[in-house]
Amino acid sequence: EVRLVESGGDLVPAGGSLRLSCAASGFGFDDDGIGWFRQASGKEREGLSCINIRDGDTYYADSVKGRFTISADAAKNTVYLQLNSLTPEDTAVYHCAVCTVQAGKAFWDHDSWGQGTQVTVSS
Repeated sequence: EVRLVESGGDLVPAGGSLRLSCAASGFGFDDDGIGWFRQASGKEREGLSCINIRDGDTYYADSVKGRFTISADAAKNTVYLQLNSLTPEDTAVYHCAVCTVQAGKAFWDHDSWGQGTQVTVSS
């Protein structure tokens, strides 16, 4: 059974940065990827980014391309999301989930979400 635990969320000023971590267990990093969703209060779930562990192929949503960077450390069973140039619109609970990148698209296992970590960006 895949278990995902997010950490690293915090309260930061606009323009600031954070690094989120997703620690995985029961997951084959040679077979699949891990990515990030976010859900702001009263808003729809938004897929942000995914990385294939085996080949490093990545996907980014247009809303975060150029500001967020996903990376993986297979030896530590951990995927990171670097958040830069944050704005109040980035305020949300950030979740990681199993995913796969193919042909520039992300395919998600919506049953594998972690519990999330809160990112709050002040103006």
